[in-house]
Amino acid sequence: MFYDTLKKIRLVPVVVIDDAELATPLAEAISAGGLSCVEITLRTDEALAAIKTMAARPDILVGAGTVLTLDQAKAAVDCGASFIVSPGMSPTLVDWCLARQVPVIPGCATATEIQMAMEQGLETVKFFPAEQLGGISMLQALAGVFRAMHFMPTGGITAGNLLHYLALPQVVACGGSWLVKTEWLRDKKFVNIRQEISKAVELLNNTLTR
Repeated sequence: MFYDTLKKIRLVPVVVIDDAELATPLAEAISAGGLSCVEITLRTDEALAAIKTMAARPDILVGAGTVLTLDQAKAAVDCGASFIVSPGMSPTLVDWCLARQVPVIPGCATATEIQMAMEQGLETVKFFPAEQLGGISMLQALAGVFRAMHFMPTGGITAGNLLHYLALPQVVACGGSWLVKTEWLRDKKFVNIRQEISKAVELLNNTLTR
């Protein structure tokens, strides 16, 4: 099940990609670094092509992020996206995904949006933008009310605060854009990407062995 896999992975690189030809070496860098999941944001014209390329690989689970419309969701799934992440709570988008058994993680910033997600039967939402909304203290307050809800904080997550978020019982994973910096990708610095991911994975593994 996707959400069980997410709990095991615990960290999802969030990527903005401008050149689909970089999708293969990017996937190789992510996999070599020790992660098996990526969220490709639909912020560029090349994103869908990148999703299609990466989704053909057996070693990485590819999702589409920044999904704003139903048409974008359909296109992403057609290209092989295994899950959908949106910045906000769209009942129409959620309904479409649920009807097709496509895992969907809508962004929620308020108690109202979280309650809407619960009413649609969701158990996991994206807390976004996490740091700008008040960070861990805000998430703790929301989690205390919505005890059955699980969260994937995204927005402002770094190596410095990652473990603090993951220490919250209801946090299943975090989304991190710092792992694949736009300039690294643009300049084809895949070694930097692999090394940054490796450091994050080592950080995660060390917490498991304590």
